[in-house]
Amino acid sequence: MNNLNDPRQWNIQPVPRDDGNKWNYALLVPMLGLAAFRWIWSRESRKETEEAKAKYSGKIKSIEKDLELKYRNLLMESRSTVAHLELELEKEQKRSLGFREAINSQIRKLLEEKRLLEREREQLKQQKQLFQLSGAAFYMNCLEKEEQWQIKAKHLLKEFEKALTERQNIYCSYVLHRSRRFVIENNLLIRAATDPIAAEMKMETGLIDIFKHDKHCADLMNTNKQQNGSLMWLYLKYWELAIELNKFKKIEKAMLSK
Repeated sequence: MNNLNDPRQWNIQPVPRDDGNKWNYALLVPMLGLAAFRWIWSRESRKETEEAKAKYSGKIKSIEKDLELKYRNLLMESRSTVAHLELELEKEQKRSLGFREAINSQIRKLLEEKRLLEREREQLKQQKQLFQLSGAAFYMNCLEKEEQWQIKAKHLLKEFEKALTERQNIYCSYVLHRSRRFVIENNLLIRAATDPIAAEMKMETGLIDIFKHDKHCADLMNTNKQQNGSLMWLYLKYWELAIELNKFKKIEKAMLSK
């Protein structure tokens, strides 16, 4: 039987501690150390990450600043180049306009002279009845002679028109070599200096003006050679009127010197 007076012998005894609890406390220390290490390591990692991020962020900002500066410099250079080209284009357009106005003025003058001469010619026709037979025959002979000269001059002008059209087509082409254009220009200048009719009409000066200032080209899709050139067509019209006018002047001079 249990002795109720002896507490040490009571039936209800405190549960003795299991030896496994000692191992639990023993594992707790390294776990806490591991947790502390992980916390310190995470903190240092975050610190290094933030420092690296700040460092590369500074580099990126520096690079962005340099790129922006280069972009602005390039933009300023481009604007300066565009402004210069626009100014040169405006000067060229004004120069071309001046040439056109001068040629148009000469054409108007020739047209007026042509009208006056045609009027005189009509008067000569009306007075033809009053001329002696020898005078009328002389006039018809002069007219026939000058008409033959006019035919030759028009034929020469057609050759010049064909050559100038080909020259302008080569000038406007991105494929054809410019050496061919130089050959055409040289041949035209030689022809203008040696041919009596061309020399009489002083075509050499007009050709030099065309080669120097006629830079007009149609759009890239154009296939019609007649669309290229501007100043050359004014000169061709001018020479055509000059041929007609020269014929009447020669007839008039021959009639007055008779």
